[in-house]
Amino acid sequence: MAQRPPRAATLDPFKPHGFFLEEELAASGRVLSSGTILLTNKECPWRCLMCDLWKNTLTETVPTGAIPRQIDFALAQFGSQPQQIKLYNSGSFFDPAAIPLADYAEITQTISFAKHVVIESHPRLIGEKALRLRDLLSGSLEVAMGLETIHPQVLPWLNKKFTLEHFSCAAEFLHKEGIAMRAFVLVKPPFLNEAEGVEWAVKSAAFAFECGATVVSLIPTRAGNGAMEQLQAAGDFTPPKLATLEQTFTQSLNLKVGRVFADTWDLDIFSNCPACFEKRRQRLLAMNLTQIILPNIPCPACGNS
Repeated sequence: MAQRPPRAATLDPFKPHGFFLEEELAASGRVLSSGTILLTNKECPWRCLMCDLWKNTLTETVPTGAIPRQIDFALAQFGSQPQQIKLYNSGSFFDPAAIPLADYAEITQTISFAKHVVIESHPRLIGEKALRLRDLLSGSLEVAMGLETIHPQVLPWLNKKFTLEHFSCAAEFLHKEGIAMRAFVLVKPPFLNEAEGVEWAVKSAAFAFECGATVVSLIPTRAGNGAMEQLQAAGDFTPPKLATLEQTFTQSLNLKVGRVFADTWDLDIFSNCPACFEKRRQRLLAMNLTQIILPNIPCPACGNS
């Protein structure tokens, strides 16, 4: 924490700090309109090594009623009602210091039009609150959990404060209660090279699917939180190359178990070739929507193939 840069200076507890519309392939095989709302709330109690999401959080719990107002604000900007809603809050939805329990009923009323709702949570907070939210929703519920990696040394070094047993037990609980689960997997977390980054991300995706995940989202590991810059200086971390994400995506799709999505947020920071970057980004987007491995993009400028 001492290595952190400043957090965002001006955050309104009655407005989300981000929102956007996109498309996502659903379990049904249909492409749905999906609205993601990045809620403003109190910082997560965990201190994961690679996390920079605290930058857009508050130091105190928001007032009761603030979260529904944030959702209303984003929906008004969307202009239309997306079929799927993702409520991401830079931590855990089931952390009562982040999302007040008193707001659950109004939140679910506000998004009652959504056929499917995705929230995020730390595995150790999965329990009764998930059932409460499930029962209040008009549509189906999905919980996204950050597995990150199953590497036996790197996972504890990330300071996630859970074990693979915690993850599998949370996944089993969700499955038993009819709640879908997706996993976030890091591509090349600290302490791994490019080849190891691919290997362990694919192994982690396979583990998530074995635990019952229907979706694995591959997240290229970013710097930007202070601690990661210290690891870079020590030679323990470099952001993955775009090719590393591409290889991981291909190999994870080849598992042929569930849907795999490559995260394309700020994707340009992982590429050093403007000649082929946009075509490669479009390829990943197309693969996200089709789950079909498309031909690589050749590039005489950088030699990518």
